[in-house]
Amino acid sequence: MTQNLKRYFVKSLLVLAFIHLVYFLYGYFTFEGIANIDIYTEFYRFKFYDDVSISHFFVSGLFLLFFLIFLVKNHSRESYKTGSLFQIAGCLLLISFLTFSFFISYSFGMNAKLKTELSENDFNKDKRLLNVLNPFLYGFTSYSSDKLFNYENILYPKPYPVIKQEDTIVPGEYPIIETNYYSVDTIKVLTNTFDKTTNKADSILDILGFDKEELYKRIISKKVINDSTEIIFKSVQVHPEHDDDICIFLQNKSLFKPIKGDSVYKQQYQLAKDRYKLLYQSKKDSLTYEFKKLDTLFRKYKIETSIVPKVLTQDVYRYRDNHDDPISGIQNIFDRKALTEKFTILERLFYEPNYLHPNIIGIYFMVIVSVWFLLFLIYLPFNKKK
Repeated sequence: MTQNLKRYFVKSLLVLAFIHLVYFLYGYFTFEGIANIDIYTEFYRFKFYDDVSISHFFVSGLFLLFFLIFLVKNHSRESYKTGSLFQIAGCLLLISFLTFSFFISYSFGMNAKLKTELSENDFNKDKRLLNVLNPFLYGFTSYSSDKLFNYENILYPKPYPVIKQEDTIVPGEYPIIETNYYSVDTIKVLTNTFDKTTNKADSILDILGFDKEELYKRIISKKVINDSTEIIFKSVQVHPEHDDDICIFLQNKSLFKPIKGDSVYKQQYQLAKDRYKLLYQSKKDSLTYEFKKLDTLFRKYKIETSIVPKVLTQDVYRYRDNHDDPISGIQNIFDRKALTEKFTILERLFYEPNYLHPNIIGIYFMVIVSVWFLLFLIYLPFNKKK
């Protein structure tokens, strides 16, 4: 390639870079904000009927028209050899791609504005608040669900968590079943020490207070890690139904949205500790303060709510202290569907951004290749002319 042609390609790329910057800024300043995100929000997909698509069509067309005119007029009839023609073809392919990717820069602008309004750190703080308060935010019918609320979901305080064991006392058509709960404990011992228990009593049995047969009955799982064996086993019997420090709000370990990159179980355990502290160790004002933060969060994300923090705190304490009362009057009404949808979309925008929508990938690259081939096909005959 001649130096003039190289400079022409560089100037063309600078013009394209400027247009990309304009579309980036347009995406940045036209982003409607996190409060208006809904289930239909996505990074921009070429839609053919709005201002971005229409302007994109005309700007791309005009740029290619003038680019081709000046290319043929000022930089042809050089009779380039095969190596130079490959270099020119590569430059034309890059220019074709950049000419049809302004809407991608628009999406990057939207994403940049999203991150300035809601940093990942703030997003995680909001998720953590929702995770802590999640057991207080179910619809009243959900509190009767044995899958959502049960003793096996309690992770804190000791001797929880527990495992459920059902034994048939009287078999037959109408069997009588006895239900017991045992705390789940973990110990690590040297593998050699553990293997000895198959032959004779060992110090491990003395520590646990079990004989050999009882130990093996109570083992839930065992895993060898290097030269040690980790044993998870059923320990002491627990009676959560008679525990005054256990209420239904501790019987749910579900996360509203887990924080990315952290162990789910560690999150569940820490949240269970925080929840227990709010319910049984802190003053009532602490729980009210958390509900006020929740109310602020709802307004931040434009979620319809009728929650009154002080009233909800009173309801929670009432059901905490009256275990047998069915939860039917808890005043925690808000638009649960909208909140779930909003955080699902935000998760996708943060961690699975589609700057190039899957539905248009095939057509998009077909257009780029077609335009590139057409540009190169037009340029070749002029290159051969004297």
